[in-house]
Amino acid sequence: MAHAIRFHETGGPDVLRWEEVAVGEPGPGQVRLRHEAVGLNFADTYFRSGLYPVPLPAGMGVEAAGVVVAVGAGVTNVKEGDRVTYTGFINTLGAYSTERIVAAAPLIRLPADIGCATAAAMTMRGLTASYLMRRIHAFKAGDSILLHAAAGGVGLIVSQWARLLGITVIGTVSSEAKAEIARAHGCEHVINYSHEDVAKRVRELTDGTGVNVVFDSVGKDTFEASLDSLRRRGLMVCVGTASGPIPPFNPQLLAMKGSLYLTRPALADFIADPAEKDQLANELFGHVAAGRIRIEINQRYALQDAAQAHRDLESRKTTGSSIFVVDGDA
Repeated sequence: MAHAIRFHETGGPDVLRWEEVAVGEPGPGQVRLRHEAVGLNFADTYFRSGLYPVPLPAGMGVEAAGVVVAVGAGVTNVKEGDRVTYTGFINTLGAYSTERIVAAAPLIRLPADIGCATAAAMTMRGLTASYLMRRIHAFKAGDSILLHAAAGGVGLIVSQWARLLGITVIGTVSSEAKAEIARAHGCEHVINYSHEDVAKRVRELTDGTGVNVVFDSVGKDTFEASLDSLRRRGLMVCVGTASGPIPPFNPQLLAMKGSLYLTRPALADFIADPAEKDQLANELFGHVAAGRIRIEINQRYALQDAAQAHRDLESRKTTGSSIFVVDGDA
């Protein structure tokens, strides 16, 4: 019997339940997928808490990798036996499961040299890093970025990718242990926000100019410091709200701080077109397979331990990527 993590009410990690589920056979445009590894992402907590409302009861998780065991009518992009990975949003909710029916459209076939554990650890984070580095700004060698949560899953990939492009990365972290991890993955400068003034330190490191771009996944707690770290006409990229939503503000603030630009992108809009999704994925897989970008899986959990995994994630105990291991060989 297949199992899944589901929640029947919103709230803290304790609302997550391990349940038996009936999977059935795939319909048109669908596949039955046996998971080997499942990704753990901060966005998962938004569904559980109700920040991202969904009809209840609901499954949990939007990213996983595994093997196609059956295909429905009309499916042409994958076949039985293919190793695949996927990520998405509402359309892939329910990834915390041993087996499931899922639409075939979001599936990405894995190259032989990318394992399911690595794929589950990097598909959402890696595709996010891919569009941040390739679609958001026309980066050139010598540019500089401020990267919040530099020791997190997206942060470690962005840092390595930026280094490949000759970009100076200033990362923020909460501890010296995380600072060491960030430096080892491409951060030229690291700021410990627990005792350093981020914007002031950025100005010191950039001779008073500020950075070209800020990647801010923290939100409420870092928004003002992020704006104050940008150079004139710099770009603020809001990619998450780990500390809470950004409060409403007058857009005149952007003019007052140097005619700044601000964007709030979502991964779904950069992988909606299959050709663009494949392009972003292929470049990501190429870097990982060649060893130019390392994927750090620093936490592994059993699916049954989803509540503890969420506690660890929300208390910022994790670094790099975290996964749930469904198949013991993953």
